[in-house]
Amino acid sequence: MGGGGGSSKEKPFKIPTGRGPYVRAKQLQLVEKDLDGSILWFWKAINERDRVESALKDMVVVMKQQDRTEEAIEAIKSFRHLCSNQAQESLDNLLIDLYKKCGRVEEQIMMLKQKLRKIYTGKAFNGKTTKSARSHGKKCHVSIKQETARLLGNLGWAYMQQGNFIAAEAVYRKAQMIEPNANNGYNLSVCLIKEGHYDEARAVIIDVLNQGFSSETEGKALQRAGKLFAEIEHSLQVSHMSMRLGEEMLNSLDIFKEEEWASFKSKRLPVFEEISTFRDQMAL
Repeated sequence: MGGGGGSSKEKPFKIPTGRGPYVRAKQLQLVEKDLDGSILWFWKAINERDRVESALKDMVVVMKQQDRTEEAIEAIKSFRHLCSNQAQESLDNLLIDLYKKCGRVEEQIMMLKQKLRKIYTGKAFNGKTTKSARSHGKKCHVSIKQETARLLGNLGWAYMQQGNFIAAEAVYRKAQMIEPNANNGYNLSVCLIKEGHYDEARAVIIDVLNQGFSSETEGKALQRAGKLFAEIEHSLQVSHMSMRLGEEMLNSLDIFKEEEWASFKSKRLPVFEEISTFRDQMAL
């Protein structure tokens, strides 16, 4: 009845029971920490049709950990036809994440638009209004509105990576109309700054800060929003100060007074008179 009893109850991971290549792959992945070996056995499990869906998803996750994203992308494309219709959505999410990781922005944008199209046509969530998901290791339910805002946020981010801040702004505005969150609001403000719309960016950030989102992820976005607000305020102050100084300088320069400028133009230096005379003579 020593201290070992408490620790034995803690299971950081779950090893599937039974025999076969998939079970062996999981043992290599989780117990022996042999990721290269686990990938070989995941391949074997797929080829032998042993828990294909789980084997494919787990193999892709391990490949991503090892920065073998291109291989992971090809694996999904090659074997997703062996998976059920219910598994296709999670495979799409993995594929989008892989495209993002390896910088294939065009493919990422295309897939995000496809998923949004499914939502708009009622084909997402298998016709239901919510779906089960996992967030930070916890099971939760995601609504159509939440999923739409999430996808729009990802699409906006992809446009930002392309430097297309006008498209990103439009997408983030739509996301904030559907399901506001701090991260999308922050990115919308960044887009507006990139376009030079500091006053609008300031209004968006104030709105984000006033809403006070409570989740841990959005708490970090709120911290970034607070810093961005301070930067916007500083930029606006500098801009207004520069405009004011510029106006004062222009008003103080006597040379710009109309009557004196006209007088200056009439007083030509002798050299200019000589040049004019020489030009007239040549014309004759």
